[in-house]
Amino acid sequence: MLSDCKGATATITEDHFRKIREAMDQALLPQWVLTDPEIYALEHEKIFPRTWQFLAHESELKNPGDFVTRWMVDDPVLLVKGEDGVIRAFLNSCTHRGTYLCAADSGNRRTFTCPYHGWTFNWHGDLVGVALGNTLYGAELDRSAMGLRPLPRLESVYGMIFGNLDPHAMSLREYLGDMLWYFEILLKRTAEGMEVIGVPHRWVVEANWKLTYENFTGDPYHVQSTHRSTVELGITPHRAGEDGRMGHQIVLTHGHGVNITQLTYVPPHPYQHTPESLWPLFEQSLSPVQARLLKHASVLVGGVFPTLSFVSPQHGTEGEVFNYLNFRVWRPLGPYKVEIWSWCLIDKEAPSDYKQQAYRAYVGSFGPSGTLEQDDTEMWSRVVQASRGHMVRNKNLAYNNFANYLMGYGRVEPDPTFPGPGQAYPGFVDAVSRSIHQYWFELLTADNAAEVMSHEL
Repeated sequence: MLSDCKGATATITEDHFRKIREAMDQALLPQWVLTDPEIYALEHEKIFPRTWQFLAHESELKNPGDFVTRWMVDDPVLLVKGEDGVIRAFLNSCTHRGTYLCAADSGNRRTFTCPYHGWTFNWHGDLVGVALGNTLYGAELDRSAMGLRPLPRLESVYGMIFGNLDPHAMSLREYLGDMLWYFEILLKRTAEGMEVIGVPHRWVVEANWKLTYENFTGDPYHVQSTHRSTVELGITPHRAGEDGRMGHQIVLTHGHGVNITQLTYVPPHPYQHTPESLWPLFEQSLSPVQARLLKHASVLVGGVFPTLSFVSPQHGTEGEVFNYLNFRVWRPLGPYKVEIWSWCLIDKEAPSDYKQQAYRAYVGSFGPSGTLEQDDTEMWSRVVQASRGHMVRNKNLAYNNFANYLMGYGRVEPDPTFPGPGQAYPGFVDAVSRSIHQYWFELLTADNAAEVMSHEL
């Protein structure tokens, strides 16, 4: 699916950008920027091709010949594992006439043959077969120059595979920065790490990618209202600010962020209701500070700008609660539409019956028809529905159309006692959301976005 933004008339001026900046300086955001087609076109040019985007987890590609097909917004990507154990990524497009090469979501193949004219490529992306090649091309065709086009950058960390379309971008580790410390808690807490259970679900919703990313990364405030029914039913067992629970919102570089809700005491089921057999493994793999944070944690949720979010919650039914890690990518399909890709990851060393029950808890909460997922989708679509008319789309802000991000602004300071990296603000604040907007705006208005993305801001 291609984006539904076909190029709007250029009406955004320097004055409009100045007004956006002035609003952000007051912890506000003009509502029209959420769904404006021109803004979306600029994001396509200056943000998505320059940032690291999550593609897959290494556990999805176990054997030589295993492949998955993914998207980096509108760029199709083919990832395949070679006989040398190396995972490679290519533009999923035949070099003959540009046809979308592999239409399957995943599988195992020795070669990939284009359905249009029959050109065939191997695991390394080499062109190894040309239909009627000797007859039609003879020695004229240099097959070595016609292999699949590799992704400019492909890097992995803790089993997560990211791609970047900018060959000059900073390294993935540099881009993630202090987020790596929190990813260690989620992904490197045992020797074997995590594995994907099932296949990624995907579905399309009426929403804007900025809103969905911000919802997970910087908005725990909505849980009290949007997900109230799940709290009352016991599907979501913990509520920040009640019964000895406290929350911190951690602002990180490059628009990343984390929210952590912890208990002030050791809970009866520590380490997020994980099996007791895993607890010694956590303590062996993590630093004492990381292990203590995980031991007291209720929920960890956050995101890597621009399109990856994650949540490590505790969910279940009938009094039983389980932990899983949900990765999700917000693939923009236009200013008003997002395709959600959602993975369920569980500790490899967890008992098999626990994995099955935790997966069911994931499907029932954050799967396509999950309770929390339906709550969120309804709110996201309402924002889009209310943001497409004349009053909101008025760029001159004649109607004072500002979204409010004043929570904690100028009032709440970072907690110096928080043990992890980043700026950790206690309670409900909009600090991460404001940092997301700042990084988004800097990339959007940079004269040379590539230069911005190749250096620390």
